[in-house]
Amino acid sequence: TAIEMANLLAKPAAILMPSRRKSRERALQVLFQCDLRKIGVEESLRHFYHSLYSPDDFPEDRLPRDRFLEELTRGALDRLPAIDEKISAHSQHWRLERMPSVDRNILRLAIFELMQRALAPAVIIDEALELARRYSGNDSVAFINGVLDAVNRSLDQPAEAQSAGGA
Repeated sequence: TAIEMANLLAKPAAILMPSRRKSRERALQVLFQCDLRKIGVEESLRHFYHSLYSPDDFPEDRLPRDRFLEELTRGALDRLPAIDEKISAHSQHWRLERMPSVDRNILRLAIFELMQRALAPAVIIDEALELARRYSGNDSVAFINGVLDAVNRSLDQPAEAQSAGGA
């Protein structure tokens, strides 16, 4: 209705459209939940959105869905085998299942974005490191930086060089 649209437009743009950084943070939360609880992305997204509201909230007070969050989570989980293969190939002395779940999912998120090539790799890696600083420890920041740098270099190589042992 016109009233609902007017109310929606009256909300600040930051509320209507979260920053990409905030969307990445939310995507990490959803991926973490999928990983920890062994549930699918749709169920995890449903839980995430449900957690934002109390039963007393009116439908018009609810924020619109975060498209970038959903693109990141669905994309990372759709490509999970390829992403996990890259993590395993570039994380020396660390088995995927032994990594802290937060670190593993920061890597998954960032590698999905690196594979998309929609942003400069330095921006993607910096955003991942910010997530690590906020949700993990100093050792994790260095580890994540090293893995992402190696993955990025391997993505820059032609397929022939990678299959010839260049990756």
